[in-house]
Amino acid sequence: MHAPTESLWAVVKHILRYLKGTSSFSLHLTRGSSLSLHGFTDANWVRSFDDRKSTGGYIVFLGSTLISWKSGKQHIVSYSSTKAEYNALADGTVKVLWLRYLPTYLCFSSSSVTTIWCDNLGAMYLSANSIFHTRIKHVEIDYHFVRDRVVKNEIQIRFISFKDQLVDVLTKPLLHFAFASLRSKLHVVHPPSA
Repeated sequence: MHAPTESLWAVVKHILRYLKGTSSFSLHLTRGSSLSLHGFTDANWVRSFDDRKSTGGYIVFLGSTLISWKSGKQHIVSYSSTKAEYNALADGTVKVLWLRYLPTYLCFSSSSVTTIWCDNLGAMYLSANSIFHTRIKHVEIDYHFVRDRVVKNEIQIRFISFKDQLVDVLTKPLLHFAFASLRSKLHVVHPPSA
């Protein structure tokens, strides 16, 4: 705002064109028999060239319905992709746990384990490893938080190929066809005509 440039103006125009072109899209909610929660987490390691901070995000589904999502720049600079992914995993775990316990206030409980899908093997192995290595001291708080939830059998971390990672739509620049494909998998579609 204080020192606008031509490149920033081009980005603003790109965003406005996108908003105009997608104003008819909506999130399609589906009725399903499954009330299981599952989530996806991902991070885009050091994507910002200005401050080298990573972008992390998560998506949470109730059955096949998207109910929560977030994307944002992480607060710290991660010097490994595992650290960035694990920060995103910890953020996603916080949201999943909050959503897991919300139904208990509504007199409905679910004892099933919530699956969180992650495309980083290092972060997945870290969540299952009971030995805390000094090499990962920089992720200590997130490690203990997520690991504790895995041990308590509240969540399980599973690997998903980067090709099937739905959170990429929130954390990475994508080609148009990849973006449109992921958007449709999130049930963000044109509303059905009446």
